[in-house]
Amino acid sequence: MTPEPPDRVLLGHGSGGRLTDRLVREVFLGRLSNPALDALSDAAHLPDPAGPLAFTTDAFVVSPLFFPGGDIGSLCVNGTVNDLAVAGAVPLHLSAAFILEEGFPLADLRRIADSMAAAAAAAGVEVVCGDTKVVERGHGDGVFVTTAGIGRLRAEPPPGARSIRPGDAVIVSGPLGDHGAVILAARMGLDAAGSLRSDGAPVAGLVDALYAAGVRPRFLRDPTRGGLATVLAEAGREAALTAEVREDRIPVRDSVRAVCSLLGVDPLYLACEGRIVAIVPPEQEGDAVRALRGVPGGEGAAAVGTVVPLRVAPVSLVTLYGGRRAYDTLAADPLPRIC
Repeated sequence: MTPEPPDRVLLGHGSGGRLTDRLVREVFLGRLSNPALDALSDAAHLPDPAGPLAFTTDAFVVSPLFFPGGDIGSLCVNGTVNDLAVAGAVPLHLSAAFILEEGFPLADLRRIADSMAAAAAAAGVEVVCGDTKVVERGHGDGVFVTTAGIGRLRAEPPPGARSIRPGDAVIVSGPLGDHGAVILAARMGLDAAGSLRSDGAPVAGLVDALYAAGVRPRFLRDPTRGGLATVLAEAGREAALTAEVREDRIPVRDSVRAVCSLLGVDPLYLACEGRIVAIVPPEQEGDAVRALRGVPGGEGAAAVGTVVPLRVAPVSLVTLYGGRRAYDTLAADPLPRIC
């Protein structure tokens, strides 16, 4: 008679034997079921995508694992499909590999798998293959997840930073810094009132709206690690131009500003997990903002600045008081393990 499964991860769950089989079938297959995954083959058999592909990979080590507005399960799905979406691809399939620490509660692993399933359904993708490994107690931190994603490339994907020109408009799809503020507050024991929530969500609908409106972004990115400032600094460096943004136009929630003020963090460097940054030709600025505001997740879209000839730094912030502040990529990450 097979014993009842334990309530925590055992080293045997990574053995490839009976415990592994039960873990895969009871925790993952029951939640992420689809024909490709259910076959439990060494490789998923996928339909012909009928066109060029985009391929991405990512890893997730967020701490804490669960936070207001999401968890590592939803984060790993949204993070991967969003990388595909801003690269100009329609997300199709994901893989997911789990590094589990001995002793991790199986109830938490089920919760993560449920979250992944819900996020995948919302994004219109399937997790078609995966793997699990177990490390000894004290040699991990609960669970790490590594993903890969495949998407079908659009006919006109964003050409990238080197196509940016002076006069182009800088647009964000909504309030910035929500995810970073949530993680920071959770680590510091702040936000007892629960006003902060991660913005984690798929952004493919935002990108679809731009293309449907006839907007063709020169540059498109999701501002995860390093936030808006890092995205624009990297683009400015590659283009040898400066993104001049205005503080009075940049949407940041009051709750996020409060956390930043208390802890001495700049919201422009805080991560988002459900926003896009688009640089578009000047004549498409109005269409882009209207298109984003017309779909869920884009209601707070705003044109926040303009690309100008290179100045002192790749990003120049015009402050509320008319001064200027230079931004560049950070020498070190002020908030590690954000995703």
